[in-house]
Amino acid sequence: MKQGVLIALLCISAAAIAETSKPHFVAKPSNKGVLGKTVSNNVMHNTAQAAGVSLKQGEKVYHYITASGGLAFSDSAPQQGHYQVLLFDCYACKPQSSINWNAIPLFTSQYQQQIADAARAYQLEPALIRAVIHAESAFKSAAVSKTGAQGLMQLMPATANELGVSDAFHPEQNILAGSRYLSQLLKRFNGDIVLACAAYNAGASRVEQYNGVPPFPETQAYVERVQILLKRYRNT
Repeated sequence: MKQGVLIALLCISAAAIAETSKPHFVAKPSNKGVLGKTVSNNVMHNTAQAAGVSLKQGEKVYHYITASGGLAFSDSAPQQGHYQVLLFDCYACKPQSSINWNAIPLFTSQYQQQIADAARAYQLEPALIRAVIHAESAFKSAAVSKTGAQGLMQLMPATANELGVSDAFHPEQNILAGSRYLSQLLKRFNGDIVLACAAYNAGASRVEQYNGVPPFPETQAYVERVQILLKRYRNT
């Protein structure tokens, strides 16, 4: 997508719009209430595709309601009003990423208490939790993937439900649940961080099926980048 170009303006019937409690951001000057309603991530993705909008992996997409009531998808934030940011697939999964993972700025101060609590509860390295959050969402608590994964550690709704999460966009709930799931994967794979991270991305059954990191470019890129981030966060 070209910077600053509005991708699509889509008018959606009221029946397609559902109440949501997803976090949103406010552009200035504020126009409160403009995103009081929105559509589900799957509806947005499918509608965008129907309109010819290409939502690329790892790409940041802004969506908001226009003054005329249409739903806008754009590669840049609106000048005013409320908007939400979507990340399609995990931040570190794009094989063609041009990011220098050895030099990209780290998130060393965000959610310190929540990460410390989760690390203590599930006997994990804080650096590992921080590396996974960085790789999954770049520390964006409102991130939603095209498959419906939510929040900082990109929990799928079914997984979040199993882990007792009532609000996957709540940082503390998300970090605790994601850390618990990561801890379970580490136990399943005998403490092997590489395999646990591969399972976090592609699923434990896929790791067992291939007896190692699955041969998926996205998963291989993800695992490599988590290891780079882990090493760097250990040294902070």
